Amino acid sequence: MSATPGTVPLVATTTTKRARPAYACTECGWTTVKWVGRCGECQAWGTVTDSAPAQAGPRTTAVAPTRSAARPIAEIDVEAARATPTGVGELDRVLGGGLVPGAVVLLAGEPGVGKSTLLLAVASNFATGPTGTAGTRTGVAPGGAGARTVLYVTGEESAGQVRLRAERIGALAPSLLLASETDLATVLGHVEAAEPDLLIVDSVQTIASTEVDGAPGGTTQVREVAAALIAAAKERGVPVVLVGHVTKDGTIAGPRTLEHLVDVVCQFEGDRHSRLRMVRAVKNRYGPTDEVGCFDLSEHGIVGLPDPSGLFLSHTGAAAPGSCVTVTLEGRRPLAVELQSLVAPSPLSNPRRATSGVDSSRLAMILAVLHRHAGLRVADQDVYVSTVGGARVTEPAADLAAALALVSARTEEPLPPATIAVGEVGLAGDIRPVTGLERRLGEVARLGYRRAVVPAGTGMTAPEGMELLEAQHIREAMGLAHATGDQ
Repeated sequence: MSATPGTVPLVATTTTKRARPAYACTECGWTTVKWVGRCGECQAWGTVTDSAPAQAGPRTTAVAPTRSAARPIAEIDVEAARATPTGVGELDRVLGGGLVPGAVVLLAGEPGVGKSTLLLAVASNFATGPTGTAGTRTGVAPGGAGARTVLYVTGEESAGQVRLRAERIGALAPSLLLASETDLATVLGHVEAAEPDLLIVDSVQTIASTEVDGAPGGTTQVREVAAALIAAAKERGVPVVLVGHVTKDGTIAGPRTLEHLVDVVCQFEGDRHSRLRMVRAVKNRYGPTDEVGCFDLSEHGIVGLPDPSGLFLSHTGAAAPGSCVTVTLEGRRPLAVELQSLVAPSPLSNPRRATSGVDSSRLAMILAVLHRHAGLRVADQDVYVSTVGGARVTEPAADLAAALALVSARTEEPLPPATIAVGEVGLAGDIRPVTGLERRLGEVARLGYRRAVVPAGTGMTAPEGMELLEAQHIREAMGLAHATGDQ
């Protein structure tokens, strides 16, 4: 068949259909064929980015031969997985005994809370080896018995700045190596050369890889840096501690997968106006997640507090109206906390309700219960409630102590000496039981308290030398609390 003059003859061609572009969420992995501003799975904004087109079938094939054959579980050596103490007892308590070889720990906290100071002290104590003890700076000669090599990589400060801090807190160890780097390849090179027993990276958001697009601290960079460091930790059996930044709402910055990849996630908390710092484990594959480590941060460094209860108690020696002691549980650790309140006439049409360390909505509920079921009139009064020492009380077990402190402040009658109160106040004015009461009372009995107002029906035996005053209603608790202690 001839072609018509002036036309192009038809030629049979084979065309390959191009793969449609794919977009994936960097947080949860949800994919879509077109870009959207919000992930359809996790509802996160700005996390959907361009990714490689999806291919049909698996892309990963088996590797032969494998580096290590599978063995019966009973033949696995467990001694190599034993935790090594860091030399800081409070941190070891949170980690479950210390650092496990190959474990990756993520320590997150607000700027200026003391993360770098704590890890510098950990690096110094760990470098001194088993001969160093918590709270001491025992020096070991380079290469001496018990010495360990610690590599501290800082991406936020210069080596000189870290050196000055180490000198200030007494953390100069001969086998503590310091490097100021922000390139991932260089950091891995330092690990190859030094072969450390512990690697600390401060912080993971400041390290970047030239093989991956994106600015340091971005989702792609954080994932790449974390994956490379985790692979190095597992391959070499070296524990790694990563410092992580937090966002404005207190969550760890970067992709959520970062928390899933690491073995331990610790939160470093503390009020800027208080010296107390707390470390709690949010995730721990090697130990409990209900332990809390307490530290005292000062200009001379950071020191563990095995017994921090005295920080939250006033030591005036004289009973004052508006004060009551309670016991809170931070993880499994009981802490005695003193609540102070002030009730004063208000010149304002709407009296003030101010709190410090106490939930304001919880205070409003307690005032409503006292008004309705105890006849406490504070509608024309300013009410202030605060904790001693910058402690933060959030659990309902402190309701009864707050209520008794408010009654004491309103009536200007101090509670009898050595009296504490533990219990949750219900909206009907009833006193509800709380968890861990035996552990709480054991702590305050050790501190010298002899009278405890507690919910009725606990069925527990009072600690030696302590009197239990059981109350079912807020009115009954008020009468028992203000009764003399010699009856």
